[in-house]
Amino acid sequence: MVKKPNNKLFLLLSCFTALGFILIAFMVEQKQIEQFDSPIATFIQFFETPFSTNMMLFFTNIGSGTSINIIAFIIFIIFYFFLKFRAELLLFIVVLLGSHYLFRVIKLLFKRERPDLHRLIEIGGYSFPSGHATNAICIYGILTFILWRHIPSRIGRFLLLSFSTFMILMIGISRIYLGVHYPSDVLAGYFAGGCWLTIAIWSYHVALVKLN
Repeated sequence: MVKKPNNKLFLLLSCFTALGFILIAFMVEQKQIEQFDSPIATFIQFFETPFSTNMMLFFTNIGSGTSINIIAFIIFIIFYFFLKFRAELLLFIVVLLGSHYLFRVIKLLFKRERPDLHRLIEIGGYSFPSGHATNAICIYGILTFILWRHIPSRIGRFLLLSFSTFMILMIGISRIYLGVHYPSDVLAGYFAGGCWLTIAIWSYHVALVKLN
């Protein structure tokens, strides 16, 4: 039998990610983040080659809003019609919708301009936090949570976790490599998305307990 997740763990994670986001947001607002951003961006962009650029374009496109919508639609069909994950599907939809509006609201609050040096693609809008990073941790995080309980084998769970972690990291790194986000934007996106994700899962658990 698959163990039930520890609900207190998700509450603790939501607090940790919220504090992480607050710390980065404070440093961005106080203009004290350059010493963090500059060396990381320089290191990642040091590996620029035509092959690397094409690879990063692939991952950034995978993390775009259009791709997220397509992936979400496919998952909706699979969950609803084939796997019959009705309650999990509702959680999936709530997490994705929340993620979409979360980073947009935060962007309007901070209005941080995008990097203007070594930009390999052109894109509009504000920079903080990275919407790609926020969406990535939410969609792959919630998929991992939902599927984890239905995969009994350790190797299956390991592959699931490895794939999700890889996609989250590569989508975030691609935004720094292409010069459209600062590293702090990406990290803040991870923290913001992670906070929303864990709050949603915690609330889902509370609702299930009350219903049962």
